[in-house]
Amino acid sequence: MSRIFGNLIQIGYVVVDIEAAMHHWAEELGVGPWFYIEHLSVPDFMYMGKPSSVDLSLAMANSGAMQIELIQQNNQASSMYLDFLENAPEGVQHLGYGTYDFAAALKEARAAGYIVAQQGTGGSRGPFAYLDTEDHVGTVVELIDLAHGRKELFAGIAAAARGWDGKDPIRTKLPI
Repeated sequence: MSRIFGNLIQIGYVVVDIEAAMHHWAEELGVGPWFYIEHLSVPDFMYMGKPSSVDLSLAMANSGAMQIELIQQNNQASSMYLDFLENAPEGVQHLGYGTYDFAAALKEARAAGYIVAQQGTGGSRGPFAYLDTEDHVGTVVELIDLAHGRKELFAGIAAAARGWDGKDPIRTKLPI
C-alpha cells in the first residue's frame, strides 16, 4: 500500500502488438478473459498540458485482485506511452491507484511533488491522470477515478476472471 495513493489496483503494460500480448497472457499465463477496446477515443487527452490526439487500443483482465491493462498506441501523437517505448521495447509503464475523490487525491499528489504529465477523461467514467516527477524516468503512477462507474466496470472484469475456463479469451463487449 502506498502512503500517498492507497491500494494498487492496476499494472499497466505498454505493448507494440496488443493482440499478440492478449494471446500470450491468456494462453501462456492463463490470465483472462481480456476486455478489448480497439481505437479508444479520448477527445480531451492532454500530454504535458497540451492537447494530443492519441489513438489507443487497450485491453483489461484480472489476475486475482490485480487488474492488468495492456495499451497499444496506434499513432505517433505525443504521449507517455511513446516516451516509454523510446526507452524500452515494451513492459510495465504505470501503476494504477483508484480513488473516489479524484480532485483531493490529485491535490495531495501535487503537494507530494508529482506533476500531471498526461490526463484525460474515460468517457462518462471520469478522469484519469498520469503522474510523474521532474527527475524520474521509468514506471509512473496513474490516478484513476472510481466514482463514475469505473468501479463497476472493474468489478465486472474481475468477476469474469474468477473461474474463467479459458474459453472466449478476447471479448469486445465490456462486462457492464
